[in-house]
Amino acid sequence: MHIEVIAVGKLKERYWTEALREYQKRLSAYVDLSIHEVPDEPAPETMSAAEQMQVLQREAEKIGKLLRPRDGIVLLDIQGKSYSSEQWSQTYSDLLGEAYGRLVFIIGGSNGVHPDLKKRARVRWSFGPLTLPHQLARVVLLEQLYRGIRIMRGEPYHK
Repeated sequence: MHIEVIAVGKLKERYWTEALREYQKRLSAYVDLSIHEVPDEPAPETMSAAEQMQVLQREAEKIGKLLRPRDGIVLLDIQGKSYSSEQWSQTYSDLLGEAYGRLVFIIGGSNGVHPDLKKRARVRWSFGPLTLPHQLARVVLLEQLYRGIRIMRGEPYHK
């Protein structure tokens, strides 16, 4: 299975990139993984709702250029569904059975995600009510993908 991670913003700190590389290495035994970073749009601290929607629209257009018609989209969304590791593993297994060309995980920017992307998502996944830095969300995503695959395969990892 090919998994694509599309994330708004760039990882800059070495500790985030090292953690990401570690999970990329672990996942490489199970999936073909690609990560694309989409530049975040400049946005002032205070914006009107219309200005925020324009920022989200421009980011969604960049993300949309990387999507294909047969993609199974999983959107990381604080308003999405929370899963235990076991539940996520089952959901991942179910997604594999739906014959998508690839699974695409989208991590939006600090202003959120445009409603059109939310509508396209097959799954909206929340890591809970906490607000995580986007860099940490990427690491958590890869770790949970790895954990879920290991659980699905009956391999030791989950405790």
